[in-house]
Amino acid sequence: MAYEAPITIKKAIDNIRKKHYVLPSIQREFVWDTMQIERLFDSLMRDYPISTFLFWKVDKNKIKDFQFYEFLKNYHERNSTHNTKADLSQEEDVIAVLDGQQRMTSMYIALTGSHAKKMPYYSWNSDKAFPKKYLFLNLLKKADDIELEYEFRFLTKDEAVNDEINFWFEAGKVLDFTDLSKVMEFLMLNGLMDTSKYTQVQASLALNTLNQLFNVIHQKGSISYFLEESEELDKVLQIFIRINSGGTKLSYSDLLLSIATAQWKEKDAREVIHEFVDEINQIGDGFDFNKDFVLKSCLVLADFSDIKFKVDNFTKANMATIEKNWDDTASAIKAAVGLISKYGFNRDSLTASTAIIPIAYFIFKNKLDAKILHHSSCENDRKLIMEWLSRVLLRGTFGGTPDAIYPVIRTLITENPGRFPLPEIIAHYRGKRKSISFSEDDIESLLDIQYGQKRAYSALTLVYSSLNYSFKYHQDHIHPKSFFNKRKLGTLGIEDDKVKDEFISKYNSLANLQLLEATENIEKKDKQFKDWLNEKYQNDFDKMNYLSLNHIANDTSLEFTDFIHFYDTRRATLKSKLMQLLNVKAGEVLTIELETE
Repeated sequence: MAYEAPITIKKAIDNIRKKHYVLPSIQREFVWDTMQIERLFDSLMRDYPISTFLFWKVDKNKIKDFQFYEFLKNYHERNSTHNTKADLSQEEDVIAVLDGQQRMTSMYIALTGSHAKKMPYYSWNSDKAFPKKYLFLNLLKKADDIELEYEFRFLTKDEAVNDEINFWFEAGKVLDFTDLSKVMEFLMLNGLMDTSKYTQVQASLALNTLNQLFNVIHQKGSISYFLEESEELDKVLQIFIRINSGGTKLSYSDLLLSIATAQWKEKDAREVIHEFVDEINQIGDGFDFNKDFVLKSCLVLADFSDIKFKVDNFTKANMATIEKNWDDTASAIKAAVGLISKYGFNRDSLTASTAIIPIAYFIFKNKLDAKILHHSSCENDRKLIMEWLSRVLLRGTFGGTPDAIYPVIRTLITENPGRFPLPEIIAHYRGKRKSISFSEDDIESLLDIQYGQKRAYSALTLVYSSLNYSFKYHQDHIHPKSFFNKRKLGTLGIEDDKVKDEFISKYNSLANLQLLEATENIEKKDKQFKDWLNEKYQNDFDKMNYLSLNHIANDTSLEFTDFIHFYDTRRATLKSKLMQLLNVKAGEVLTIELETE
C-alpha cells in the first residue's frame, strides 16, 4: 500500500463520471445528511483536513471477478437510496473506494446532483414531501453558525432567492469554470463587482469566496489517498474490516452485509437484501423494516446458536448456510409481514419490527409460507400469533436488545410442531422480566392509552379479535373528536366548565375508540354517534349486532350529553373483556423473579 500524490476534486468527479472510480460491493450505502455535506464543504474551503482516502486498484482482467457499483448522484429518500450496478467495459483498470465513500459521494451529489429528503408532516406517498435541493454557496454573507465560516446550504431552486444581502451561487456550476478568468467573468456579468449595488465589503467577499471555491475544486490537491493494489479479496476485506470496525463510521450491520456480499457465491447479498427490504416495506400501508432486521432474521432462521451482530457469526460457513436458505427465509419473512398487514398493522402501529422475527421463524419451521395468510387450517394459529404480537407490543418486550428472546422461542416452536405455542411462551416467561402476562393494574394502564399513541392499535386488536380482517379498519372515535372542545361542547348543551373538562379528559382514551371499517369511517365523519348509528343500521337486529361487536351495552345511552356515563360503562366492559382475554384474575399481583441466565 502506497501513499499517492493528492488529486483535485475536479479530477475525482471526472473519474466518477467516467466510471473509473467505483464502489466495491462490500461498501454500505450513502447515509450522510445535508448538514454533514455542508460542513464538509466548509472544511474544504477553510483548508481543514478531511482525512485520507483509501483506494483499491483493480486490474482490468480482474474486474469480472468482483461486483462494483456506481456513485449515487441524485439522492431521494423514498425513490433513490440504492447505488446502481456499474456496467464496466473491462478495457482499463478501475479504482474502488474502500474508505471515503461518504465524503466522495457527498462531493459528487453536491457538485453534480441533488438531495431530496422527506419534509415533516407530509405523507410518504406525496411527491411534494420530497423537494429536490441543490448545494448553494452564499457569496455575499458569512455563515451565521459560529462553528462555520462559509454559508453552504441545500436549497430548492425557488428558495435560492438573491437580494441585497444574499447571492446564492449553485456550487456545481464551478465545474464549468476552466480558469480564474471565468470566475471574474461570472462576477462581472452578475453585477457582484458593482459597488453601486453592493458594498465594497460585499464585493470583496464575493470575489474571495468564489475564487476560493474555484481553487478548492480545480487547483488544490484536496483528495489525499493511499492506494492498495492487491488482487486478493480476503486481504482487501480484512483491510476494510480493520478500517471500519474500530469506530462509528460503519454500523455492524453495514459491515456484516459487506462481508455477506463478498462471501455469497450465487447471489449478490447487497442487491438481494436491499431489494427485499424495499419489497416488504411496500406491503399493505407500508412498514419501516431495514437491513438490520433482515440480517437478524437470517441469523435466527438459520438456527445459529449465537445470533448476535458480530464478525465471528458471519463466517464463510454461516454465509453459505444463509445464502442456501435465502429463498425460504425471504418467503417466511414476507408471509409474516403480510400476516400482520392483513390485521391492520403498519409502520405507525408496529412499535418493534424485530417482533416479526419469531412469527417468521414459526412460518419457516412449519413450512407454511403464504398458507398462513388465508388457509382455514391456520385460523387458530393466526389468532394466537396476533394475540402474541399484541401482548409483546403492549409489554414492550422487544425493546432494547432482544437477542436472548429468539433462542427461547425457537426452542418452544420446535418442541410444539404444527401450532403456535402461545400458552407455552406465556408460561415460560411468567414471573420473569420479559413476561407477557398482565395484572389488573396493567389492564387499567391499557385503558388509559390515548388515540394516536402507537400502542393504541395493539390494544384495539385485542378487543376486536373477532373482526373480519379481510376488510381494512381505521381507528375511530365513537363520539367524534371534533365535538370535544369547549366552544363546541357549549353549543351541544354542556355548560358547566368542570363537566367540559371531564369530557375533554376522557374522549381520547380507549373507551371512546373503536376499529371501524375504512369506508364506514369516511361516511361517519363528524356525525353525532347516535344519528350515524340510526342512519347506518335501520333495523334493531343490525343495530344490536353492531353494539355487541363494539362492546357497547344495549341499555347504554348514546346521547352525546350522556358521554361520561357512556365512557364509564364502556371502560368497565372493556376492562372485563381484556381481563378475560389476557387471563387476569381480579386483584392478582405479578411478581418478577430476578433472572440469572
